[in-house]
Amino acid sequence: MLAAEQAKRHRRSTKWQLVRRLLLLTIGAVIFAIGLKGFLVPNSIIDGGIVGISIIGSKLTDSTLALWLFFLNIPFIFFGYKQIGKTFALSTLYAISVMAIATKLLEDIGPMTRVDLLATVFGGLILGIGVGIVIRASGSLDGTEILAVSFSRSTPFSVGEIVMFFNVFILGAAGFVFGWDRAMYSLITYFIAFKTIDVVIDGLDQSKSVWIISENHEEIGLAIMDRLGRTMTYLNGEGAFSGDDKKIIFCVISRLEETKLKEIVRDFDEEAFIAIGNIHDVHGGRFKKKDIH
Repeated sequence: MLAAEQAKRHRRSTKWQLVRRLLLLTIGAVIFAIGLKGFLVPNSIIDGGIVGISIIGSKLTDSTLALWLFFLNIPFIFFGYKQIGKTFALSTLYAISVMAIATKLLEDIGPMTRVDLLATVFGGLILGIGVGIVIRASGSLDGTEILAVSFSRSTPFSVGEIVMFFNVFILGAAGFVFGWDRAMYSLITYFIAFKTIDVVIDGLDQSKSVWIISENHEEIGLAIMDRLGRTMTYLNGEGAFSGDDKKIIFCVISRLEETKLKEIVRDFDEEAFIAIGNIHDVHGGRFKKKDIH
């Protein structure tokens, strides 16, 4: 009886996860299409990757942008199926299909603005939000990223470096087709979209991991719990040069708490060693912030 109930709950959970994923993929793809048709395309500004190639191809052949967006990405979807997995490939296929359909349906709407700077900034922001939402739902809207993942495994270059290499040529081609001022606006759009994707994926309240080594670890630890409301863990370490036993404080904070934490540590030990790194996600454990009374 218990096993049947657990299986039933699992099916409900799986169904809800699928609905949530489809909803996020749809929202992200539609937002992306709005950024394209409402800001970039009417002002002859492009994005990088397959989207940029599609805009250029559509302009040169005077054909439908939606068809370019869909068919140019198909080979990369099959490639992603082999390299990353079935779920990713199906999510990407669905998101790209929605993006292409939304782009077609939005063909008759007028531009949101004709001011180049506004189109560049807000177009980049909207594209970045759309792509970020799709990525969070385990999908993609651009095949060059899939190709870059594969190339990065056999070359000394990172995924970001490979994508940037592709986009240099794409944005350069935009200069010949639309003019060099359009290419420069496109570069700004790409940069804004790239940074916005990071914010959407990581969140505004990005977590940071902190390691602190100090002789006054007990005082610092109590102060962190009292003044920041953060729990923490003491790790055992050994100095490589001195051979002395060391206590290492490990905790997770938000990026907004970083300055405050440094002040706390310096209050007790100005020579303390502090290492801070970004964390994309935190689950479980006892790192949740406690209320400070």
